[in-house]
Amino acid sequence: MKKQFILIVFTLLFAFGSNSQTKITLEDIWTKGTFSARGVAGFNSLKDGRYYCNLDDEQNLLRYAFASGRVVDTLVKISEVKKANGGLNLSISNFSFSEDESKLLIATETEAIYRHSSQSIFYVFDLQKKTLLNPIKDKVRYATLSSDASKLAFVRNNDLYYYDFRLNQEFRITKDGKDNEVINGATDWVYEEEFAIWKGFSWNGSGDKIAFYRFDESKVPQFEMTMYGTLYPKQDKFKYPKAGEANSLVNIFVYDLKTELITEIETGKETDIYLPRMQWTQNNEVLCVQRLNRLQNKLELLLADAKNGKSKVIYTETNPYYIDITDNLTFLNDGKSFVFTSERDGFNHIYLFDLNGKLQKQLTKGNYDVDEFLGVDAKNKMVYYSSSEVNAAERYIYAIGLNGKNKAKLSNGKGWHNAYFNSDYSFYLDVFSDINTPPVYALLNRKGETVRVLEDNNALREKLKSYQIAKASFAEMQNEVGDNMNYFSILPSQFDSTKKYPVLMYVYGGPGSQTVMNRWSGANYFWYQHLAQQGYIIVSVDGRGTGFKGEKFKKCTYLNLGKFEIEDQIYAAKQLAQLPFVDANRIGIWGWSFGGYMAGLGISKGNDVFKAAISVAPVTNWRYYDNIYTERFMRTPQENGKNYDDNSPMNHVEKIKGNYLIIHGTADDNVHFQNAVEMVDQMIKKGVRFDSEFYPNKNHGIGGSRVRLHLYERMTRFLVEKL
Repeated sequence: MKKQFILIVFTLLFAFGSNSQTKITLEDIWTKGTFSARGVAGFNSLKDGRYYCNLDDEQNLLRYAFASGRVVDTLVKISEVKKANGGLNLSISNFSFSEDESKLLIATETEAIYRHSSQSIFYVFDLQKKTLLNPIKDKVRYATLSSDASKLAFVRNNDLYYYDFRLNQEFRITKDGKDNEVINGATDWVYEEEFAIWKGFSWNGSGDKIAFYRFDESKVPQFEMTMYGTLYPKQDKFKYPKAGEANSLVNIFVYDLKTELITEIETGKETDIYLPRMQWTQNNEVLCVQRLNRLQNKLELLLADAKNGKSKVIYTETNPYYIDITDNLTFLNDGKSFVFTSERDGFNHIYLFDLNGKLQKQLTKGNYDVDEFLGVDAKNKMVYYSSSEVNAAERYIYAIGLNGKNKAKLSNGKGWHNAYFNSDYSFYLDVFSDINTPPVYALLNRKGETVRVLEDNNALREKLKSYQIAKASFAEMQNEVGDNMNYFSILPSQFDSTKKYPVLMYVYGGPGSQTVMNRWSGANYFWYQHLAQQGYIIVSVDGRGTGFKGEKFKKCTYLNLGKFEIEDQIYAAKQLAQLPFVDANRIGIWGWSFGGYMAGLGISKGNDVFKAAISVAPVTNWRYYDNIYTERFMRTPQENGKNYDDNSPMNHVEKIKGNYLIIHGTADDNVHFQNAVEMVDQMIKKGVRFDSEFYPNKNHGIGGSRVRLHLYERMTRFLVEKL
């Protein structure tokens, strides 16, 4: 390991800038936008597969030919939208097409609710008639056009509605929606956060039926957050099921627009379950529902008849640990089969099944994980995906036949590739970067050949040459039990191997996560550069529990969340301490959320190696966190309470000898401020000295440029003073 690290030092010596180069300031990162990378605004592949569209700087929506990359015409002129809006400006930056591409659905005045959910004022622009409609005057959620663009479904005040453009009339589908009791057409807090599903309804392909969720959260315990800023602070109340507590009762229904009848879909007699996904199959009368038991180790696919609600199980998967929910289920247009991903052989791979759930073919194989299923080209019988096959810290795009043959790696350029395919899989947008290089957005054909570069961020790359940048590098080290762990490191500007430097370790460490990724990360990368200018070594290690190295590496932390993860961080820190250029008495650790939890364990359980730690928005006891996430990895406190407590930083505060800074937003709906309060209370009771910072009315992300500047100034000052 020591030889490996020294090798990195010598390769980086030539990359460091001279003293004459400009130093990076925190204002550059958080308020000036000095290092902001450009993206591709409004990129959408059009239905015919021949064209795509982009917004130009004036917000005109231009149509381009995939084959040539040239502008063909202007789909929407912003002047036309303004004229249709009575001469008033209207931004179309947040838009989506109707399926037939005759209308543009435009969201404006968007207001966030939780992490993903929001409500907006919606407009509909007719591309042929050049007319603009605002059928719903108030803010609503998840407005979605039917396939023929004749109707618009949406959620208002926890009830599901639709608007019929032909009749110029609004229709109410449900009538029992009530705040903190019943939700129709949307999901509750915990489904949104942990299953990443917030829109709770879906049109079928013919636009005559809507499938929707109903959540009865009346028995879910209520959480209250104090919101400051008025003479008498108000209480924000919402339902939040903590580990071991009651969940919402969830049902799925189908509304028939022709008959106005609502049919309940059969999902079984057991109600203490999850229904994390529903989707229409290629048959407009058949709905697929995913059913997951509360332990999250048994997943079933149900096919349901939308007319009578009757369902049958076509696929069952069990796992000794847990099963992750994804969006990788795809029903093929042959009407006879589907593609799905599973970790059934120890790695996440793609499988082909018939509609009876019988396995037809395992399409991908090997000691690597498929990261993202990108789609099926039905005409050419090819499947596209990205995977960690080359390296867990990198991603590349692949194609393989539906018969499991003719596998091809499409990506060039070492680093990280994301792909967004057009409708017929003849072209895709490739977003490529590495940890030291801003992203390049390029249009590629299905063979992986570049057709046109849409944005190369060359201006930012040129700008970086004038700043003091120390390139990050990647390597591996072994943990105490012999597992290889990926890590990246950034050495101080003007590195001198004869000197000793402090080390700051960055950790997240949650199940299936990664921090060691050879991709552009933006703001934190530049904060690390800012610290490197001041003589700090930055290191991040992905230990046991992290993802894309197979199921065994990821799930070995089951029932014991935090134990092996922090052991690997402590062991890695001890290995770093042996390097001749590391000051063994000045090693620190920091993290956010799960990483904040890890930093709290580091400064307590690792008190012999860590001098300082920063926990931002940390979980301090898994008893305080939501049940879907926590029980997936720990089961309930009633079943596994000892391991909840043994791995809680709150129960190890008396071991803290170093410098500890705990930070939290008071309006964190995700990891509640309660976590920080209870941790602080324990430290006070045990006579432990600590530093703290709180941010009024700020959620888990502690957002806002001025607030972020204050946060990073606070953390930087703490490190300079205490590490």
